[in-house]
Amino acid sequence: MFKFVLALLGLCLLGSGSAAAYSGKLVDGTTGRPIENAIVTLGDKVVRTDHNGAFNLAGPGDTAGFRAYGYMRRSLPASSLKDGSQAIALTPFLPKGLYLSFYGIGSTTLREGAFDLVNRTELNAVVIDVKGDRGMVAFKSSVPLATQAGAQNLITIRDAAALLDRLHRDHIYAVARIVVFKDDPLATARPDLAVRRSSGAVFKDREHLGWTDPFNREVWDYNIAIALEAARVGFDEIQFDYVRFPDAPGLQFSRPNNMTNRLAAISGFLGAASKKLAPYNVFVAADIFGYVMWNLDDTHIGQRLEELSPVVDYISPMLYPSCFQFGIPGYRLPVQHPYEIVFLSLQNARERTGIPSIRFRPWLQAFRDYAFDRRQFTGTQIRAQISAAEKFRSNGWMLWNPHNKYTGEGLMAKGEPCKQDLPK
Repeated sequence: MFKFVLALLGLCLLGSGSAAAYSGKLVDGTTGRPIENAIVTLGDKVVRTDHNGAFNLAGPGDTAGFRAYGYMRRSLPASSLKDGSQAIALTPFLPKGLYLSFYGIGSTTLREGAFDLVNRTELNAVVIDVKGDRGMVAFKSSVPLATQAGAQNLITIRDAAALLDRLHRDHIYAVARIVVFKDDPLATARPDLAVRRSSGAVFKDREHLGWTDPFNREVWDYNIAIALEAARVGFDEIQFDYVRFPDAPGLQFSRPNNMTNRLAAISGFLGAASKKLAPYNVFVAADIFGYVMWNLDDTHIGQRLEELSPVVDYISPMLYPSCFQFGIPGYRLPVQHPYEIVFLSLQNARERTGIPSIRFRPWLQAFRDYAFDRRQFTGTQIRAQISAAEKFRSNGWMLWNPHNKYTGEGLMAKGEPCKQDLPK
């Protein structure tokens, strides 16, 4: 009898410690075809679907998340997946966005003008500064270091939850832009975390802004904590910008400043962020310098395609013709060839990495040239860039204007037939 009781107790303990198992199949909501290599999450557990769109997943958690490149994300109660028979449909989606800065999202005029343009044109997404170029955090944060560094001295998003509710109610895809290592408040408040000059003085860039050390794990943790807050409030995607080393010579870091170490720091940060964000079922993207699409080294800033592509969902190169000061092969004056700059840069990156076109979403120039002849980028140049991205079949595109002034030139009206095929 005693042995029987022990055996029964062992079975009970085994049962209580085992994780629930779930399975299902992901399909395209338009065609019904299976979605291969989609991402399924349950807590911190992550699996990919097979060529039939099928998945099996075990672990604790109440909600399962589903996302795939070129589709809207979705979540379901884990309990609905127990019998394994459910076909879960994802909606094809290509973000076509514009940028709103830290100050732009707080300005009624700029914000409402941008939202009105989204409602009237083919635009369907906004990229919003959550942590902007000057290191300020736009919404009320519970991260202690944000307050200690002075990054909460000005709040431009008074009610983040209400903002996200509004965007999603209007079917607008919401991207949280987080400027990472360029961070003047933190570098000033905590010089022990700052990049320094060889003299020992805190480094200031051309805008007189300080940078934090990309090798420092406390800096990593701070930016990841802000990203987690953005994910919790409802952003669909976390987009890390200035996820790089400063490009000035003779700087001092906590580790030797060589290419091997730089690459490990940038890919390491993005990998750590992606892992921490997994339970929130958000897409993760990295903004990268345009010449990274061409350069085989790390461009001296820690960015190389081969290290970036495995650790983020989307690569977002800044393909502004004005930034290609040396041109590209065959096109010495890039502002005269906006289509070629965008298309050939994307094509070169795809050939190098072997990843599909849908993993790229470029930033496009919607501002006046500053590097060559100061020409205005009007509807003709904007549409040429869009056409290049669409011919390449990228995951949509994003318009950048640092002053948040968009006229709608070069954009199709809402409801006009889309010329880009959805993902297959």
